[in-house]
Amino acid sequence: MPIDPICKREIPKTTPYITESEGKTYYFHDPECKKKFDDMAKNIVRVKRSLKDKEKISFSRLRKDIIKPGICAACGACPASCPSIIMEGEKPKLIGPCTACGICYNQCPRTITTEEGLIGRIRHPYAARSALKGVKGQDGGVVTAMLAYALDEGLIDCAIVTVRSRDDPWRPVPIIATTTDELLASAGSIYTHSMTIQALMNAVQQGMRSIAFVGPSCNIDAVYKIYKSPYGLLHMFMRANILPLGLFCMDTFSHEGIEDFVASKHLTLDDIESMKIRRGKIELEKDSETLVYDLSELDPYRSSSCKYCTDLTAENAAISFGGVGTPDGWTTVFTRSGRGYEIFNEAVEAGYIESRDLEEKEMARVLNLARMKKVQKYGVIRREK
Repeated sequence: MPIDPICKREIPKTTPYITESEGKTYYFHDPECKKKFDDMAKNIVRVKRSLKDKEKISFSRLRKDIIKPGICAACGACPASCPSIIMEGEKPKLIGPCTACGICYNQCPRTITTEEGLIGRIRHPYAARSALKGVKGQDGGVVTAMLAYALDEGLIDCAIVTVRSRDDPWRPVPIIATTTDELLASAGSIYTHSMTIQALMNAVQQGMRSIAFVGPSCNIDAVYKIYKSPYGLLHMFMRANILPLGLFCMDTFSHEGIEDFVASKHLTLDDIESMKIRRGKIELEKDSETLVYDLSELDPYRSSSCKYCTDLTAENAAISFGGVGTPDGWTTVFTRSGRGYEIFNEAVEAGYIESRDLEEKEMARVLNLARMKKVQKYGVIRREK
């Protein structure tokens, strides 16, 4: 005899209380049990409807990301949301057809699926590029153009940015930029850690009171801590006002490693005019020629700290900038704080920046890469016997 899924009683098939759901027939003891089941089934349908236009996620993704690595908490959320899944011991198992509706993946406590969970809180997403002549930079030169606006309007006294060393090509050197020319020298990415916090503290010691700070998530987090933590160096220093501008970052590499990599291509760092990492490739510009290599060749030189970082988009910044999602020559911009939102839009209105709303497909690309960086933490062994 069938079992009522609510009260667990044996029920004859002649019962008048029957529900068809997900291709299965369910039998109930009384109308109250049937109503409880139907109400939950309706909720599952609502969730599936909300996921209909999202990325298709099958049970195989849950198996790959959570079950096989041993991250599953055996909580039963996935079988509770899908009749095609059961618990076999302490592991979920697919026993029926999978429609890739994504409902199991979105119920799992170990997955990260919401926009806020992947990229943090944002005020508004934009695609932007510099509208100033001579300001191009990488991915549209938006950071440089916005800093130029802030300097021209007297909103900041200086900006902490990174330039290339004159004596040691492509070695990062943090500077306190107070002119547009110094900002222009910082355009473009350097894929090596830059010790920008010392430059920030030097700017404060020199009497700078309104300071823009540019860096990837790790540097932005350091600023956040020294500024917000009760034990931070600047927590009680009321005269320092810092505007953190974050750069999207997937990986950084040692300077010596990049030098060795370039040498393996029979080049020197003196030969390289620009570097750009995108779509799993590293592009080296030399004499107006673009040389493209697989980014995996740089894996041996990847910074060890990047293995522990799960923040692609600098979530603690006032504004975040990156070349992910948008076309070549454009920058993805996430305004986060109220002040960041106002300054960015003022720069647009003043003609320093051209912008438009970020498209849904462009946001999806950012979210996909952010998810990759979030789940890499599962590959790190945190506790050993």
